[in-house]
Formats: sequence, C-alpha cells, structure tokens
Amino acid sequence: MIPIERILQSRVLIVDDQEANLLLLEKILEGEGYTHTLTVADPRQVLDLCRSFQPDLLLLDLHMPHMDGFAVMEQLQAAAFDPYLPVLVLTADCTRETKLRALRVGARDFLTKPFDHLEVMNRIRNMLEVRLLQRDLLDQNRILEEKVRERTLELADTRMEVIHRLSRAAEFRDQGTGLHLLRMSQFALCLAEAAGLDREHCDLILAASPMHDIGKIGIPDRILFKPGQLDEEEWAIMRTHTTIGAELLGGHDSALMRTAAQIALTHHERWDGRGYPQGLIGEQIPIEGRIVALSDVFDALLSERPYKRAWPQAEAVKAIDDDRGGAFDPALVDCFHAALPAIDEIIGRLASHIPPDSGGATYEPGL
Repeated sequence: MIPIERILQSRVLIVDDQEANLLLLEKILEGEGYTHTLTVADPRQVLDLCRSFQPDLLLLDLHMPHMDGFAVMEQLQAAAFDPYLPVLVLTADCTRETKLRALRVGARDFLTKPFDHLEVMNRIRNMLEVRLLQRDLLDQNRILEEKVRERTLELADTRMEVIHRLSRAAEFRDQGTGLHLLRMSQFALCLAEAAGLDREHCDLILAASPMHDIGKIGIPDRILFKPGQLDEEEWAIMRTHTTIGAELLGGHDSALMRTAAQIALTHHERWDGRGYPQGLIGEQIPIEGRIVALSDVFDALLSERPYKRAWPQAEAVKAIDDDRGGAFDPALVDCFHAALPAIDEIIGRLASHIPPDSGGATYEPGL
C-alpha cells in the first residue's frame, strides 16, 4: 500500500473550460489535503504544462473549445509524453461511443458530471495509488537495469583483463612486450574502422586481436628461443602455433572467442595464397585475419627485439606497400594509408621499444 501522505503529495493537473468545475475540483482536492494541484481552462496549454508540471494524474474534460479532450490525449500520445500518465476523463456524455473513443486514445477512467464528492475522491485516490505503485516498479526496474549494466561492464573489464594477461603470457614466451599487443590491436581497430566495418565488428577485432599468437604457448622452448635460423622441420613446428591457437580458443559460442579463434588461425595467411596453415587466397581469408596480419607485421617491423633492430617508420610503410597484393589485401593497404594519422598517434602514445630512427632488418613476411 502507498502511504496516504505520499498520495496527497501527488501532482494533479485539472483541465476544464468551465471555471466553476475547476474551482469545485480544486476545492475538493485541497479539502482532502492534496498539496500540488494545478488547473487550466485552455486545453492548448496542456502539453507544455505536462512537460513543466510533470503530473501524476490528468483530470481532463472532453468537450472544450479550441481543442477537445480527445485531441489533447492524441497530442500527448504523439509527443510520446509519459505513456503511463493516467487520464481521468470529466464528462456529462456517458454514451457508449464516447467512452470507447476516449479509452482508445488514452483514458483510464471516467468522472460523470455533475460531480459526486465521494466518487471524485475515491477515483482520484485509486488512480494515484496505481500510478505511484507503477512508478515504484519502474524505479526498481531502472535500479536493477543499472546494476545489471554495471555488472556487465565489470565482467567485460574482467574478461578483457584475462584476455590481455593470457595474451601477454604467450608473448613473453616469444620475448615480446605487452606494448606490442596494445599497439597492434589499436592498429587493427584503426584498419577495421577505415575499412568501414560496423562498430560491433571493430570492437570485436580490438578485443580478439591480442590473442593472435596464443598458440605459441604450445611451441617447444628449443624452437621458440632458438638464437639462430630455424630449419625446415623447426619452421613446420613453429607454424603450428596458428592451429594450436585456434584449437585453444575454439569451441565456444561467443562472438569474441569465435573471432579470436579465426584470427589465431588465419593471421599468417597471405593474399597471394602462399601463407599458412591453409594456403587461403584473397577473400577466402577472413577480413579479421587480413587486418591482424597487416597490423602485426607493421608493428613487428617498427619494434626493437633481441634478435632485430627496429625499422624507421618510412621503411616499414614502404615494406607494407611493397607487399600489396602479396602478403596483404590491396584494399586494406589503402585503408592502412588512410589510417596512418591515427596510427601515428598510437605510436606516439605507446612508443616504448620503437626507437625513432634505427637501422633496418630483413623483412620476411608470412613467417
């Protein structure tokens, strides 16, 4: 039950072109202890008054000059003003046709003229009690929705933290740094946006791309940390990190894990078909794999590692251009150039291990 004190504090707007009716209803309400009552004789003012006064109940005459009660209710509906606002119709016209028409455009109940004091008070109190219960329910729903939203964000943050730490674990085994993951995933986001992918798709690539090399967890140390060149058998084992990663990440129905597994499997495929593990050609390679392939190589060229020096950015960009149609999707190379200003900003923010002007190293795309 709603406390009577709260009901009496409700806001009631009364609309009737007859001043006598307004005075009578206002007097009845004030006599019962209602403290927030507003009356208006011109129905053309109702929409603006509803917006400013925010009534809990609207008492509305049907037959008025300039704008009848039906038109007022239709106007409120068209303006999408509080679909839960209860309307108590004031009318001497009790015909079935009038009542049905009023109900169709938003009326909830009727007060018959001339007014009966007890009927007025009981109908108003009943409608206000329902209104306040409904408002409480809506408030509770909003609180629950906010808690769910906060919990969802917390879970998303936790998931991303687990992803980042797991991805870093794989990269540490390859003597890398967490900044590489941050940079290349940001590069991938820039490329996805430049390629015109929708927001959800771009966010998936940003979240999933750090897991691209997670399969290196399954590569033996003797190969992963070998100081010299790998022989043919060792390269064959090294290249299995793509299928190992896809197996580790696969088998889950979430869009994020499906995208991550796809990237892990295909980020070493080449546009010309000479990549691995499947030798896919052109658009057979998923767009996510093509984007991460370019982003990963670009950051690798820029980065200083124990086994190589960093490339100057101009040389790294030229290497990407030189492999247009070879390792990389030609259209994505164009997107890469369009995204370079944003990529430069990322490099500036996350420049550790990218010396500004270092000597080059041999570029071996697709390995």
